[in-house]
Amino acid sequence: MLCPVKNLIAAFVAASLLLTTVSAEARQQRSAKAKAEFKHQNPCPATGALKGSCPGYVVDHIEPLCAGGADTPDNMQWQSIEDGKRKDKHERRLCAEKH
Repeated sequence: MLCPVKNLIAAFVAASLLLTTVSAEARQQRSAKAKAEFKHQNPCPATGALKGSCPGYVVDHIEPLCAGGADTPDNMQWQSIEDGKRKDKHERRLCAEKH
């Protein structure tokens, strides 16, 4: 019989492995080159900069990658952080339904 500490450690390790597997499946590789190209073609709405950070905004895939969207500049848009959080919540549900 395992002692309580060993049981706790075993449960923690099992949960960590499960979360790692789920997270890896949920994430998809994104192209840093495509994102940089998008930024170069579409100035930051907050600063007008063509590279670097864009305060208050994120680069968003119009059609989510999990739904077959391309990881290309023409499938990207600037989105406010607030709007991005709402859209991400919806996309997480969409992606979960597909898997």
